[in-house]
Amino acid sequence: MNKYKVVLLSGDGIGPEISEVSKKILKKVSRKYSFEIEINEQLFGGIAYEKKGFPAPEETLDQCKESDAVLLACVGDIKYDSLPRELRPESGLLKLRSALNLFANIRPVKIRKSLIGSSTLKKEVVENVDLVVVRELIGGIYFGNPRGHITNTKVPKAFNTMVYDASEIERITHIAIKIANQRNKKICSVDKSNVLEVSQLWRETVSNITSKDKNLSLSNMYVDNAAMQLVRDPSQFDVILTSNLFGDILSDLAAMLTGSIGMLPSASLNNIGPGVFEPVHGSAPDIAGKNIANPIAMLLSASMMLKIGLNEAEAAENIENAIDRVLSRGFRTADLNNGSCQILSCSEIGEKISNEI
Repeated sequence: MNKYKVVLLSGDGIGPEISEVSKKILKKVSRKYSFEIEINEQLFGGIAYEKKGFPAPEETLDQCKESDAVLLACVGDIKYDSLPRELRPESGLLKLRSALNLFANIRPVKIRKSLIGSSTLKKEVVENVDLVVVRELIGGIYFGNPRGHITNTKVPKAFNTMVYDASEIERITHIAIKIANQRNKKICSVDKSNVLEVSQLWRETVSNITSKDKNLSLSNMYVDNAAMQLVRDPSQFDVILTSNLFGDILSDLAAMLTGSIGMLPSASLNNIGPGVFEPVHGSAPDIAGKNIANPIAMLLSASMMLKIGLNEAEAAENIENAIDRVLSRGFRTADLNNGSCQILSCSEIGEKISNEI
């Protein structure tokens, strides 16, 4: 029997609620497919700051490094916004990504047929959407130096640095190539090379690497046009390859093509070692504790973890099929309410999905 060590970071806001659903289903699916998951819960985010003084305690990071995979719910709350930057929950995310060298963020965006009506866009615009955003995760403006504030001037200033070297661009490009070759062999590289030197290096490096694979089709697009095209004709995209800042924005935009950001998973990966699997959505502190959150993105993240991180593809497919069966019968959480479905709580829809495993 295969045995896996999974670190669960429930985090803040709705995190504990959606984590509870995922724990139950992971335990059930592991019994069905004869493998063992040891779930090790650790403090992370705002709750870790409150109890340990840091959003990413060293003990948590050490446990993550020793695991087979990390399943993360969500972090953050407006009450932490007044803290110094390095103590905010979001800084814990950056520290986790850096500690595990998670340079690639993978966000699949696919319309589930039963939820086409939930999208704010017309059916004919979104019905064939099936794309993946490949985002560089530990470089660019979020990590660049120098950065800071200048306050000893008449007019206060602040500055950040967007920087990439060719090796960082090369390794994320290889990830995009691998994914594209498993799909439709199309990559759209998104940059702002008409005004940014760093984007000029990005475009040049991506073009050089992809040109070695004659089966691939590469297109380039400015980020502002990419945002427009994602709304106008999203089905034209297969794999979108882009930098940290642009990927952060475009992946959230792409997420809403499905009608709810509560439906999409993501994976943050490196070349070797544990990856982090997490829903795209935030911590939604306004609905925390009300048992109305949508746990499906967390469940789909758990499915990605099983498939990519633990090589348990059958179990992963079982979870996804169970979700589709429940949705096809008209069961929804409140964020997906279209006026003609049965609204369930977070725990209730989790139970419905569990019954399908």
